[in-house]
Amino acid sequence: MRYSLTLMALLALVLGCSEAGGPSLTRAEKALIEGSGPVMRVLTIADKDDSLFLREQSRDFSDKDLKSNNFQTLATKMVTTVTDPSEDGVGIAGPQVGVARRIVAVQRFDKEGDPFEVYPNIRIESLGGEVVSGQEGCLSVPGLRGSVPRHTWIVVSWKDPSTLQTVRDTVEGFTAVIFQHETDHLDGILYTDKADSLYTYSY
Repeated sequence: MRYSLTLMALLALVLGCSEAGGPSLTRAEKALIEGSGPVMRVLTIADKDDSLFLREQSRDFSDKDLKSNNFQTLATKMVTTVTDPSEDGVGIAGPQVGVARRIVAVQRFDKEGDPFEVYPNIRIESLGGEVVSGQEGCLSVPGLRGSVPRHTWIVVSWKDPSTLQTVRDTVEGFTAVIFQHETDHLDGILYTDKADSLYTYSY
């Protein structure tokens, strides 16, 4: 047993894992988070490298990173980016700003004041209700809109950075659609993969 524990500790060190959660933020991820301005560049399918990155699977944050300044900076910059007049979105996911981690910022239209909130290590645990098609667009897919079928309510879970406890919430309506759209990004899925139909759009 002692040998096995030592081997596991060495493996964790090699893989860059911390005590709990996913692997630690890499130097490249930290440099991107800290080095960019308040508004981060949004990756789009118009760029080949961006398009490939958007198809990657995102990883959890480690508990250590959730307590770090890097995480707080990323959370702040994601909200600043999605609310910037150049983007003006209702949600954004980590991969869209070049960070393949399970984090989304979502505008909570189901709460007073329609605040933006950030959810790390997020997952959809349940989907329910009717499946209804609605119009969607995406900051990473400029010039297109589409009709996408989504469930009318979901149960989401995420890790609270303050307590490191798992939190759950049941979300309905348009906000539930935003959560479904953004968490798809974390699995390398774009709304165009699920759309019933697509059409060009210009501002």
